Amino acid sequence: MPSGAQTDQLFRLPGRLIQTGFVTILKWLATSGTGRHRRAMRHPSYPVLPAIFLAINAALTMIPAAHAATPSAAQIYDHVRNDPVRLNMFLRAFPKGADLHNHLVGAIYAESMLDWAARDGLCVSLKEKRILDHACAHPGDGEISAAELSHHAGLENVLIDALSMRDFVPAPGDASGHDHFFATFARFGAIDDAHSGDMLAEARDRAARDHVTYLELMVSPGIGGMIGAGFHHPLKDDDLPAAHQALAPEIPALVQKARTATDQMEAQAKDVLKCGTPQAHPGCAVTVRYLFQTLRTLPPQAVYAQLDAGYATVKADPRFVGLNIVAPEDDPTAMRDYDLHMRMFHFLNGVTPGVKLSLHAGELTTGLVPTDGLRHHIRAAMDVAGASRIGHGVDVALEDDPASLLAKMARRHLMVEINLTSNDEILGVKGAAHPFPLYRRTGVPMALSTDDEGVSRGDLTQEYVRAAQTYDLSYADLKTLSRTGLEYAFVPGESLWSDHQPGQFVSACRTLPVVSASCTTFLKSSEKARLQWALEQRFGTFEATVTHEGLYQ
Repeated sequence: MPSGAQTDQLFRLPGRLIQTGFVTILKWLATSGTGRHRRAMRHPSYPVLPAIFLAINAALTMIPAAHAATPSAAQIYDHVRNDPVRLNMFLRAFPKGADLHNHLVGAIYAESMLDWAARDGLCVSLKEKRILDHACAHPGDGEISAAELSHHAGLENVLIDALSMRDFVPAPGDASGHDHFFATFARFGAIDDAHSGDMLAEARDRAARDHVTYLELMVSPGIGGMIGAGFHHPLKDDDLPAAHQALAPEIPALVQKARTATDQMEAQAKDVLKCGTPQAHPGCAVTVRYLFQTLRTLPPQAVYAQLDAGYATVKADPRFVGLNIVAPEDDPTAMRDYDLHMRMFHFLNGVTPGVKLSLHAGELTTGLVPTDGLRHHIRAAMDVAGASRIGHGVDVALEDDPASLLAKMARRHLMVEINLTSNDEILGVKGAAHPFPLYRRTGVPMALSTDDEGVSRGDLTQEYVRAAQTYDLSYADLKTLSRTGLEYAFVPGESLWSDHQPGQFVSACRTLPVVSASCTTFLKSSEKARLQWALEQRFGTFEATVTHEGLYQ
């Protein structure tokens, strides 16, 4: 009869063999681009296979701890959570459902901006520390060709610092992170339109390296014409029906310009990424949709025209899944007109129903604005404008009756897009002063996002690392944050999860590990559920792989 140690070895051997096969199969499923894989994806049984392998892995986890061959992913996370280097490695490979709060223009690193300026033969101003929209007519006198920066490392570094938050230190004339952050956009605005496709390609490739399944990018194609149309039709006495009627004849042309600009952006990105070719970049596999972003710091008629045309664009083009309003919330115009803007949303919800809203609200602190300005922005975005998601929500504890507000947000499943790095750099709010723990305690759903990852010099992994280290999150907490991103994404279709409870399958798919015909039919009917299913596959791959990598032992 074999000894106890020999029995353990005999017991563990089949599990090791099955896990090795499981990892191999899931890695194959996670790849794309080969002809064999594409043929397999078309097979009717393809959607069923991941569930079978996930079920095998789940069964393996039921082996008693005394006989476990390897630690679980959760145990490995606990082992490395106080080791910053290995924690970063672990969380970079960790599957992330969605980045829902990401401004495309702010997602780009300054180095890329300067490279494109050099390619276009543009000039940079050393005095103003910005990219100019023309070539250098008189090099010198505070101007230099962007192409020459590569020969002047000191000057190039000065510009990179000016175009981002890198090495930011308060200085006279640039006294706060808030002011420096928002000033960067004007410094590279000269090349935004010409390189929107390059920007999209960079954002998608970074998301792929970060193991992000889905991006909802904020973009503003054709917004100049919308603003101009607003100035041609003054808003009198806040008469929104009259403003809508006056703009109506111009809306179709404005929408078409927005769609054409989006076509051009995507075509340029596809070319850069080489999508559809054997040399396709990883970014080609990232699913992308757009939120039409409008500017809140303009006169009311210009804001209204953007919103009216933005609603129409979302309704006309399935690539756009919602709408947002952006720019500094503490701007005097934005503060003065905030309630009017919320009424604009309310009115347009009736004119063009079904458009989903994710609104910047509560990106404020005491000191930035008078205390009266902190009392109701989040509540108005929810109750008046009808927002489905809130961006930032930092000042929630300073609103009137925060307890009832938080309870209502939880009851309505009003998800908050959490931007930890951005809130630190712009508002100086971090750690225990951030409402992240308050939202968790009160059951308000949250997902981590990047805001402006290029300007902030980060990515979504950075946000997960920061959250894990700051708020003592478990592995299960991180999975919930990842799943919540996709749960509240505006991508169409029913959710894989029941009643907004990540991990609780809808009735059609509750027969796992046996995959029913109803579950297969359900997945075919819902793009959102398919993305969620893909995320679960990625979790299976990640968890099976990470337990076999010696770096984490």
